[in-house]
Amino acid sequence: MVRRTDPRSARDSLARIPLFAALLPDQIAALDAACSWRRVDAGAAIIDHQDDGIDVFFVVHGHVRVMIRQPGGQSVILRDIGDGEFFGELAAIDGQPRSAGIQAVTAATVARMPAAVFRGAIHAHPSVSDQVLALLAGQVRMLATRVTEFSTLNVRHRLYAELLRLSRPDPREPAHAIISPPPIQADLAARISSHREAVSRELAALTRAGLLDRRRGALVLLDPARLRQLVEEAYAGG
Repeated sequence: MVRRTDPRSARDSLARIPLFAALLPDQIAALDAACSWRRVDAGAAIIDHQDDGIDVFFVVHGHVRVMIRQPGGQSVILRDIGDGEFFGELAAIDGQPRSAGIQAVTAATVARMPAAVFRGAIHAHPSVSDQVLALLAGQVRMLATRVTEFSTLNVRHRLYAELLRLSRPDPREPAHAIISPPPIQADLAARISSHREAVSRELAALTRAGLLDRRRGALVLLDPARLRQLVEEAYAGG
């Protein structure tokens, strides 16, 4: 469920969004006033793939997910978006239908900004323009990586690459990496365009090989350097 709230009574502000960090308080207040503010329940669809809307959404609190639904009904997860990030900028720039759908993973607070206001901020503030350009460049690089993985790697090595991408250094053991909270197998399958059974088999094989462990609240990559090497070898052999 998506619930509209009154922006004048909301304690949240776009001052929490790094994109606007260089703006003055009165400039941020003007942007706040131009937005509609919404509370979104976990699991709710915020925008649909191919929707005609062109507004931009800023995640003030919460966690949402970028997804594309394939013709057969299977969904592919492209990336996650958290506090301080935003989505919908492509449609705001080119006026075309949404390139992906967005679903709330947790309860979230989002600010919906009209496309014209967003474009005005880009034109008026070089710091905003530079960050949007950097974001778009990063998305192109990410999509190029994903296309290469899908066209070159099998399910096993796509899973290895995704586990590495989701992980961060383990504060308890520098040689390890952790994924916390641990993703469910269906979500991992959606990230690599596979199915849950294949992911389950590969995770079990990693555990038997001593490369993966399960800790309360986390998956632990016991030898991320070895996983990275296996992915590189798969590229070379492909």
